[in-house]
Order: sequence, then C-alpha cells, then structure tokens
Amino acid sequence: MAAQRRRKAPWRDRRGQFSWFKTATLVGCAAPASVVAFWLVTHQLGGRPVKATLLWLGLWTVRFILLALAITPFSQALAWPGLTVIRRMVGVTAAVYALAHLTLYVIDENLRLGFVAGEILRRFYLTIGFVALLGLAALAVTSFDAAVRRLGRGWTRLHRLAYPIAVLALLHFFIQSKAAVGEPTVMAGLFLWLMAWRALPVGWRGRLWVWPALALASGLGTAAIEFAWYAIATGIDPWRVLAANETLRFGLRPAHWVTLVTLGLGFALAVGRAARAPMPVIRPRRA
Repeated sequence: MAAQRRRKAPWRDRRGQFSWFKTATLVGCAAPASVVAFWLVTHQLGGRPVKATLLWLGLWTVRFILLALAITPFSQALAWPGLTVIRRMVGVTAAVYALAHLTLYVIDENLRLGFVAGEILRRFYLTIGFVALLGLAALAVTSFDAAVRRLGRGWTRLHRLAYPIAVLALLHFFIQSKAAVGEPTVMAGLFLWLMAWRALPVGWRGRLWVWPALALASGLGTAAIEFAWYAIATGIDPWRVLAANETLRFGLRPAHWVTLVTLGLGFALAVGRAARAPMPVIRPRRA
C-alpha cells in the first residue's frame, strides 16, 4: 500500500519514477501561492491583506483554468502527447486556488457564514463564481484514474463542463473588476483563441497560415468583447473605447496584447513542432 501511494505522488510518472517535468510543474503551480504568502507575512499587502490575497488567488484561478485548457492544443500543435501528463495537476490547482479564494472571502467577512451565503445568493457575480467553484471541484474529484474508469464515457461529457466553467469564471472576473477590465478582457481574448483552435477542422490545425489567422480573429474578437462589456455594463461610451484600438497613443489595448501574444505563441508552437519533427533520412543514390 505504501509503495502504491509513493507511485501516485504528483512528482512521479505512471511508472512510479521521479519526473523532473511533473516536479517543475508542481513547483510552478505552488509559486503564486508562495509569493502571496511571502507578501502576507512581510506585510506588503496594504491595509486589507486578506482581501488582497483572495483577489490574487482569484486571479490565478482564472489563469490556471486557461493554462489547463491550453495543454491539449499545445500538445497537439507540438506533436508532444507527453505534455498532457500535467493537465490533471494544473486543473486540480485551479480548483484548489478557487477554494482558497472562497475561504479567504469567508475569513474577510469575519466567518459570518450566513452573511456569506446570503451574499452569494443576492449578488450575481458571487453566484456565478460559486457555481464555477462547484464545477471546478467536480472536475477535480473526478480527474483521477479510478473516476475515469468508473464514469466511462460520462467522464468525457462531465469534463467538457470546463468550457462553461471558464466562461463563468471570466464573467465573475469582469463584474468584480467593474470598469477596469483590461486583464479580464485579455484573458477572454486568450480563451477565445483556445476555443477558435478547437473549432478548426483537425486537418487545418498543423498548417502555418492558421496561427496568424487565429491571432487576427482573436484580436478582433477581443475588441468586440471589450466593446460589448462597456456598452452593456458601464456608462462609458463603447465607441470611444473601440476607437482607442486604432491608435497606440494610449498604449497597447487588450486587443493588441491578445494579437501579439497569440502571434508569438503561434510562432513558438510552429518552431517547436519543427524542432520535434524527425530528421528526414537521406539515402545515398546507387551508382
């Protein structure tokens, strides 16, 4: 039994051997929490340190959701099936950060569970955030091999909930951010890029022209999301926000960032795939 538990340790591969790749991923998953813990104990988080910590963990929850969704496209684009071994770890990390986010919210409200429950029911952004947490928890507890065997085909259907969960998490982030929605808009654009890649016919995914096309489409989609948010949820003129994308006088807008980041990712993935491709065998011609 002890040997079986050691084999299932997150830093070991399926054969029970130590894996540098999984260990580095585990360290990376723990890094944001470690950083904010250091800030907390060294009093660098201002007058409301618990509030600052829960916002930081909420931010990284959304980031880890997107990272988990990116693993499958990246593994296919790089022709690297082994990359998927860290998908479970990243997904579970998102659920753990979301749970810590909620726990700190309860602590920030002085452990008034009744008040917190009432706020979750009354405030739409808290309601959808809580639903997203429940979804992440369901995916986390069913991400292990025993659950995969027990659920069979139902496991795949269940884990497709990752997409609407990501939408709920992003919407929660938007509403919480109010008018300062630069970062949630960038994340929404990157999510759009990931979903657009999944919508492509399988035969197109390895073609070079796909990456700039996806980057351009995602940038335009990001500008549309930003326009829609300001039109629906704020009193700010959305046309002025949209016009800001036509110039760099005010700095890079979310649509610019998404276009540049996805272009860079596409280039990196194309180079990585070429580097992993086997060298052609050149046979000498017969005299």
